[in-house]
Amino acid sequence: MKVILAADLKDGMVVHGKSGNRDEYMPLTWGISPSAEPHSYISVMKPKYLYVADLDRIGFCGDHTETILRLKDSVSEMYVDRGTEIPEEYLPSPIKTIVGTETIDAPYEEFSGGFLSIDIKDGTVIPNGENPAEFLSSVADTPFEGFIILNISSVGTECGIDREFVKTLRAVTGKPLFYGGGVRSEADLQVLADVGFDGAIISTAVHKGEIPLSVIQEGEFC
Repeated sequence: MKVILAADLKDGMVVHGKSGNRDEYMPLTWGISPSAEPHSYISVMKPKYLYVADLDRIGFCGDHTETILRLKDSVSEMYVDRGTEIPEEYLPSPIKTIVGTETIDAPYEEFSGGFLSIDIKDGTVIPNGENPAEFLSSVADTPFEGFIILNISSVGTECGIDREFVKTLRAVTGKPLFYGGGVRSEADLQVLADVGFDGAIISTAVHKGEIPLSVIQEGEFC
């Protein structure tokens, strides 16, 4: 299973997110890296795989695309959510574009490749309030390469993983499936690996020393 470092970008800095309250996100200067400037941050963390969320572009108040394009050569794979609404907004390969249910503005069938992020808040898919497993089933055959279960309510909270919830989701699709939000320990990574997830997106637990930095640098958990 891949282990992917998350980096949320806001106002030119890597910020620490919690529970989706984006107005309250502050530069991540208390963790392993002394700097929240994106290039300095990545040079310290040295992840193999990187997930980037451009919160300014998602919120229609800025754009970190130039920064993202410069970062891509620092990692083996990069997954980017920048509020993509239509297929024409995909970033060039090898970057893997993420299309979020929060921002998508075209029929799912029109997209090709990339990952669909199933954005969950308070237990339901946003913005329509659907059941996550039922929604995943409804989009399982769309042309996306894979799916991300992003539990926004759990981001930064270290609340842990509900085994039955992720097991139910894994049973819906055979495509690559990642999970982000609330992963707090290697035990949680083991739960995701055991039920068959292909990737876990983490940040807070690494900075707090609950998951070793070496895990994201190696990029794998077995």
